Amino acid sequence: MKNRILAGLLALLLGTFGVHRFYLNDIFGGIFYLFLFFITSKFLFPVTTILGVIEAIRIFNMSNAEFDERYNNGKYSKDKRRKPASHRNIREVKTRRKRRKSFFPKKNPFKKSALEKYENYDFKGAISDYRKALDITPDDPDLHFQIAKAYSLMEDKELAFRHLDTAVRYGLKKPEKIDTDEDLAYIRIQPQYEAFKANGYEIPAKAIGPEKKDLLDDDLLLAQLKKLNELKKKGLLDDTEYEIEKKKLLELKR
Repeated sequence: MKNRILAGLLALLLGTFGVHRFYLNDIFGGIFYLFLFFITSKFLFPVTTILGVIEAIRIFNMSNAEFDERYNNGKYSKDKRRKPASHRNIREVKTRRKRRKSFFPKKNPFKKSALEKYENYDFKGAISDYRKALDITPDDPDLHFQIAKAYSLMEDKELAFRHLDTAVRYGLKKPEKIDTDEDLAYIRIQPQYEAFKANGYEIPAKAIGPEKKDLLDDDLLLAQLKKLNELKKKGLLDDTEYEIEKKKLLELKR
């Protein structure tokens, strides 16, 4: 297939010798250019140079469709004609969207730190970082799978099941690894596991209750209450002051 831009450049730069004509399969036109060049070469600017510039302008001003119709027998335009949206393959469109998404993944600094803490048996710290990572990429099935493993090791079955369910719904690769992963052993001994597995590793609709509050949300509150208790023991707060400050903290948490 002939390229319009290349043809125009050949006419502009090498039109003196009719190279663009040979490129466009116009052999006789190319020979005519050479013949005319030898006749007019005694002039400062051979006539073919001027003709080449004119031809370049003409080619550059052509539309792709017009160029293809004239020099490619209209084949290129027909092959490259875009299909209407209503006729596109839905699977093809979804695949393209996934590819675009994977080309520009979001950076997630907490993913690495969570894994390091997890491997060092700091499961509480790992869960904290995994939750921060999920704030950035909440639809990452691997993150949900990893945090489920951490919850399993912390023996929090409800949150572990919920994150496994979410991981599978977001497209976890090889969900059957839930059956073999050592860190999920606690989950597999739970009475509801068989129903969970039979339902495609998703929580049955009737089994879904109100979402459990993560105890890590109370870490700050617990630290503040502990600080108040220490001040009370040191005599810096009396019982009345202690109760007042405690009440304030509890009201702020609501």
